[in-house]
Amino acid sequence: MPETIKYDFSFTATSLRLQEMIMYANARLNGQEIDYVRELGKGKAATGIRFNREFLKRIGKLTDSQVALLAKGDLVSQKQMAFLAVCKSYGFLRDFVVEVLREKYLLFDHEFNDGEYISFFRRKIDLHPDMEDLTETTQKKIRQVSYKILEQAGIIENVKSKIIQPQLLDNKVTSALVSDDPNWLKIFLISDMDINTMIK
Repeated sequence: MPETIKYDFSFTATSLRLQEMIMYANARLNGQEIDYVRELGKGKAATGIRFNREFLKRIGKLTDSQVALLAKGDLVSQKQMAFLAVCKSYGFLRDFVVEVLREKYLLFDHEFNDGEYISFFRRKIDLHPDMEDLTETTQKKIRQVSYKILEQAGIIENVKSKIIQPQLLDNKVTSALVSDDPNWLKIFLISDMDINTMIK
């Protein structure tokens, strides 16, 4: 996985938004453009532009096979591809999942708490000094939307309990990840040993 030099927190503009991501996947497959002011902004240009920018960023990170799964796969595969797009676009979320949730899950500790999130956030400030400029309101929003995305993707049971859920990947999803970069399997909490098995 590529190192992220500066974290992008623009995901706070919108959560996973699976249906919209599926719409963008289909548009990319069919070479179509989306009327984002009407479809996303409900007539409000600024809202449509903001959402469109985020969805284009996310869909642009996926390979052709990943886009096809997002457009035409079953519901679980679609959620997984939408979550992959989020993790590819926003290094903060990717790192939290891999460094905190995956590590806990592999130790059979299936629940995380706000304190662990806060510890992770503070550790990252040392590596990303620009995070010191984030207001308290923005920090709260980052945490809120991060949790919501994890819930919507099925990584955690819900925002309240924060119980980490086992991830089942079908063969098409596994193949789409391995052919891209096997390290992306880590965002679905897969152990290094299992990753090595999958790529053989």
